[in-house]
Amino acid sequence: MSDAPCPNTKAVLLLTAPLMTGRGKESGDLLTPGEYKNLAKHLIGLGAKPADLLIPDADHLLDDCHRVIDKTRLERLLGRGFLLSQAIERWHARAIWVVSRADDTYPQRLKARLREDSPAVLYGCGTREILDSGGLAVVGSRNVDDSLIEYTERVGRLAALARRTLVSGGARGIDQAAMRGALEGGGTVTGVLADSLERTVMQREHRNMLLEDRLVLLSPYDPSAGFNVGHAMQRNKLIYALADAALVVKAESGKGGTWAGAVEQLEKLRLVPIYVRSNGALGEGLQLLRRKGAQEWPSPQTPEQLSMLLDQSASAAPQGMRSSLQASLFSQLEEKSEPYGTDATPREVHPGDCRDAVQAAPAEELFAKVRELLRRIEAPKTDSEVAKDLGVSKSQARAWLQRLVAEGAVDRLSRPVRYRSVVDHGQGRHA
Repeated sequence: MSDAPCPNTKAVLLLTAPLMTGRGKESGDLLTPGEYKNLAKHLIGLGAKPADLLIPDADHLLDDCHRVIDKTRLERLLGRGFLLSQAIERWHARAIWVVSRADDTYPQRLKARLREDSPAVLYGCGTREILDSGGLAVVGSRNVDDSLIEYTERVGRLAALARRTLVSGGARGIDQAAMRGALEGGGTVTGVLADSLERTVMQREHRNMLLEDRLVLLSPYDPSAGFNVGHAMQRNKLIYALADAALVVKAESGKGGTWAGAVEQLEKLRLVPIYVRSNGALGEGLQLLRRKGAQEWPSPQTPEQLSMLLDQSASAAPQGMRSSLQASLFSQLEEKSEPYGTDATPREVHPGDCRDAVQAAPAEELFAKVRELLRRIEAPKTDSEVAKDLGVSKSQARAWLQRLVAEGAVDRLSRPVRYRSVVDHGQGRHA
């Protein structure tokens, strides 16, 4: 589950990461996110990349970068090679991988949505493909009563039944309840941690889920870093950016990470639709979020209803977030989206409305559109690539592909397993 960082990532780590080999104090000499952003822009302008700073004859490049960051400071940071090798060895022993924004394997959702403000480095453990699968983000306060824990677990189980990834922050209370419900329901989960990644991945209940490729744990902070209020606030945007829609179960008015993250989305970033719990005692926090533009959670009762809600949310995403194949699918599905309103924002949906909507646009109609799109694929693709193109989970893509194989519309190739549309050789075109 881990591999060695590429040269670009090594350079970014040397410049920005504390490289702690245990709990310790972070270096105050590291480049801040803003400083690294400026340096990255400067390197791009020179036609260079971070790894070029590590080559033996990089002195001229370092001189040029002096206009952005002091050359002596860069040399001091880049000279931490032995410390980096120790850190990499420690991460490898714990199956922790690391990617930088300069890598092709960096989560595309974060690059597309946060752009230059996406973290320079990400640490993680588990299947990276889950990170681009979208899904439902569920967030909330740490201190909640048992009734809200049970409610949140049910939401997590519903996401699992719908085969949609559950995204949360791994904190005590609502976060852990949502993740637990999804995992117990057999689903996939992304946990975006603000601290203690190294300790979390070593916990037995997480190791089993990681090995089964149903859980990925992610953090923009050193795996050994302890809790920091600022870190907890900053990682919130990652939770939203990795999802298609978000449900806030509970928030304290004017304080706490849940409140700050939701307000940032509603007033500034606007990455995904924000819903707030619509049943039970809401409290002042959720009521104020409604006044700021959050929508009432329509309380979907079936996996189909939840999938429809998330698909509608994804269809309202910026065009740049979609692949051409995914955009084509959305453009066709939007013609059938009247139950959620004719504009880009889903209206309030009641259980009865959803039942009518499911009848008007059943799973078979969705599959017909998917069949039409996938039959255009000429170059063989893996199920992961198809899932990424369509913006769905890997398990959903695999289920569709297996059905198309059974129909004879798609061929399954082996070594490695890939899929392509059936070609009518006599006509020289795809069937």
